[in-house]
Amino acid sequence: MTMTPKELVGKTAAKRIHDGMLIGLGTGSTAKWFTHYVAERVRDENLMVRCVCTSDATEQQARAAGLNVIPLGAGMTLDICVDGADEFNSDLILIKGGGGAHVREKIVARAARQVVIVTDSSKRVATLGAFPLPVAVLPFAAESTAELLHQCFEVPVTQRTSPDGMPFVSDDNLAILDLHFGVIQRPALLDQRIRQLPGVVDTGLFVGIAHEVLVAHPDGRVESVRPPQ
Repeated sequence: MTMTPKELVGKTAAKRIHDGMLIGLGTGSTAKWFTHYVAERVRDENLMVRCVCTSDATEQQARAAGLNVIPLGAGMTLDICVDGADEFNSDLILIKGGGGAHVREKIVARAARQVVIVTDSSKRVATLGAFPLPVAVLPFAAESTAELLHQCFEVPVTQRTSPDGMPFVSDDNLAILDLHFGVIQRPALLDQRIRQLPGVVDTGLFVGIAHEVLVAHPDGRVESVRPPQ
């Protein structure tokens, strides 16, 4: 049976795992395949690994698959973190947060020696911004924070909702605002400017975090993309 690109790249990344590793498990439709194949290798090869999860959903999947899940402790350094992305550019700057887990994802990624992003070729873009930029904010004043973001950047801002129509709430009890830029010319500066605003917890821009992106192509190739030297 032919693998989907997401399954293929997840399995490819799982080959990077070795006995004794401390692993960051990402969130999303591609990262879940990495978790699946890590668990398969742990069972088949009797590997001893420990895992830090970036969301409640990933933790549930990991525990159900028999993986050893631990919290991220003070001073802990992960050997590798593997996660997905909604967009990435040639500088390996990412937009993440389509699932609303980007605050934990960024914390776990920052604690890792190596950050590998798993994607399919549709996520590669010349310029970031077609995917709305998720911004996690305090629910206390989500509406006023949305208005402030709109005033500062003059782009449409929408508060994310759940399937039932209620405001979306992240695992960390944060509201998610989606900023519709269309084109983001200076992502590092934009990330800095947004994070300075009151009420903002973090953005879905991951700048200088990813070390490698594994890209699955429809023809079965998996391409390794690294930042320019």
